[in-house]
Amino acid sequence: MPTATVTSKGQITLPKEIRDSLGVHPGDRVLFWRNPQGQVIVEPETVSLMSLKGMLKGKRKGVTVEEMNEAVAEAVAEAHS
Repeated sequence: MPTATVTSKGQITLPKEIRDSLGVHPGDRVLFWRNPQGQVIVEPETVSLMSLKGMLKGKRKGVTVEEMNEAVAEAVAEAHS
């Protein structure tokens, strides 16, 4: 069973076996959450661009980075609820 050590800064390195099984690469984000039984779940925080289609209604010339981040965060939250 793979293990990791917590550094003095509270960081861990995901073991290669776990990174491979999650399909995560350097720069990717992972999501940690607790299920109703109290277990900590680790999963890749990925959102397909197609799942975001239609989230921003109406004609707009552009959006800010903050608006894009908010839309992605809402889509992730919906996917996990």
